[in-house]
Amino acid sequence: MLKKIVHPPKEKWPELAKRPVLDTGELESQVRDIMTEVRDGGDRSLLYYRDLYDRAYGNGLEVPFEEMEKAGDELSFQLKDAINLAARNIEKFHKAQMPRDINVATMAGVTCSRKCLPLEKVGLYVPGGTAPLFSTVLMLAIPARIAGCREITVCTPPGENGKVHPAILHAAFISGVTSLYSVGGAHAVAAMTFGTETIPAVDKLFGPGNQYVTMAKQAASMWGTAIDLPAGPSELAIIADTGSNPDFVSADILSQAEHGPDSQVILTATTQEVLTPVFGSLKRQLQKLPRYNTIVKSLENSIALVFEDYNTLMEFINLYAPEHLIISTSNYRELQRNVKNAGTVFLGRFTPESTGDYSSGANHTLPTNGFAKGWSGVDLESFMKRVTFQEVSSSGLPLVGEAAETMALAEGLDGHALAVSVRLDHIKNSLQRPWEPSIH
Repeated sequence: MLKKIVHPPKEKWPELAKRPVLDTGELESQVRDIMTEVRDGGDRSLLYYRDLYDRAYGNGLEVPFEEMEKAGDELSFQLKDAINLAARNIEKFHKAQMPRDINVATMAGVTCSRKCLPLEKVGLYVPGGTAPLFSTVLMLAIPARIAGCREITVCTPPGENGKVHPAILHAAFISGVTSLYSVGGAHAVAAMTFGTETIPAVDKLFGPGNQYVTMAKQAASMWGTAIDLPAGPSELAIIADTGSNPDFVSADILSQAEHGPDSQVILTATTQEVLTPVFGSLKRQLQKLPRYNTIVKSLENSIALVFEDYNTLMEFINLYAPEHLIISTSNYRELQRNVKNAGTVFLGRFTPESTGDYSSGANHTLPTNGFAKGWSGVDLESFMKRVTFQEVSSSGLPLVGEAAETMALAEGLDGHALAVSVRLDHIKNSLQRPWEPSIH
């Protein structure tokens, strides 16, 4: 059960805001060895690790497009309808995020512009196996398609039968994935980082995964492949009051805790009266869930905090910077205005975190471990890059050139100053005596 702490002093807050920590020393070494072997050995090393960890003996790496196209036939109408509804909402919200190009005359004769361009090749990691996260395909592939990415590569581990789950294949087909490979783990990340004979190298990696995948993505960024964001175990903060339905709140806690034993939930309130009914409901509803053992371990990492007032409570929330934040209070609009650091926020009594995971339309790929202080979740612009252009005319250079020349000389970069002065001299001479070609 969650540990209860009433009115924690501020000097204790940094400790309370810490996430469960894993010893990553040995993990980092293992992941680097795997990635180096795949880099050097290509498909041969990739297949070795796939047989070792994914147990997909003898099956090919690439899933044929026809298999993706027909995968929907294996799904129930109810599931296909749910996937299609989620896809429509995700598409609608992300289309609205299309950035506009900018063209600004900063001075007469001086123009600066910005153009947004799609990334050409993106790699999406989709967890599979025992928990095939087909929702992640929708969350990543749909904005990649809208952005205009030319190659959308998916790597996902096969299930126990050695095949990729049909829901993942169907989601990939309707989302616009261009190629899909039946391989998971750090070795899949390595393949998309370096490229193999079968799997192409990508410009940027996206997607959640276990500790091996997370470490591999971090290593990939050191090898020059961009990643979406630093991510770790999932987390949730909840703000509740005496008007909150305890069954709703406890169900939200359980939904987060079932992600894994290293997930964390922080329940906050301004009175202890909120906690007792929530704890009672938590015990009752926990018994109904099949991932009981995982949830119990996760709750050992979780705490319930009672603060003196909402100002203090929100100060702690912004320090914690949760991946997910549920504000289930009567004054949620007021508290919404005070949110500074969070991946995504769920407002009101009837907005469970699960809707964001699946079907509301907002993206569920979000910063964890306090990174919401400086990172945003994945959105359309995550699949784009911004290129700036600048043009200075002969009439504009005298207006900005002297300042550039002065600043370059002050920094001791005489060559920078020279690149300006030779042009200014040319402009000055041209005005005094127009240049004419020599006649021999």
